[in-house]
Amino acid sequence: MTGDIKDVIIIGTGGHSAELDDYIYFDNEKRGSINKLHVKGFLDDDVSKYHAYKLSAPFLGTISAHKVDHKCCYLIGIANLQFRKSIIERFLIEGAEFISFVHPDAYISRSAKIGIGVVIAPNVTLGPNTEIGDFTMVNSRCSIGHDSKVGKYNFLSPNVCLSGNTIVGDENMFGINAATIPAIEIGNRNKIMAGMTISQSVKDDEVVFYRFKERIIAIQK
Repeated sequence: MTGDIKDVIIIGTGGHSAELDDYIYFDNEKRGSINKLHVKGFLDDDVSKYHAYKLSAPFLGTISAHKVDHKCCYLIGIANLQFRKSIIERFLIEGAEFISFVHPDAYISRSAKIGIGVVIAPNVTLGPNTEIGDFTMVNSRCSIGHDSKVGKYNFLSPNVCLSGNTIVGDENMFGINAATIPAIEIGNRNKIMAGMTISQSVKDDEVVFYRFKERIIAIQK
């Protein structure tokens, strides 16, 4: 492709890839010809996933057998952190160019910093002095408070809310509706389960999950 249009190959054909496909379509429609992306195709080792969605471009073959196309750029459409990082690293060694994608309906502070291969979904808020590390996925409706730093290879599910001055390391998975109070530090390779409010700092390789029951009795006057 020529001019301001870039060919992009999406790695993966599951639900996350389908969302990226929709984001790019919406971005092209809303922004017209400015920085337009053209989805050239999709890669996956499981071809059956490709047929589960009405994707906009053809299936290009398996991830494992793919030879990097240096005329294209790449986006990672795999949510599973077990495979996500290793695939990215292999493609980088072979010279792949990864791009970041910021949805036009996201609010990004002028002082925010976004790394390589990052995806910022719709209705995300990145506050002043926030930093998002390479290959981190920030899903729809996430809110990253001022002065928060998020490292590399993290996956933030929808509605995650990081309060101001939160520090997050690398390769963490945040479940839907997870949140932190201000000034929390979270290390590396943790799983923060859905709905968890983190009120104490988390080290490395932990699973944060707890249940509590609260009985409320309403007395009529």
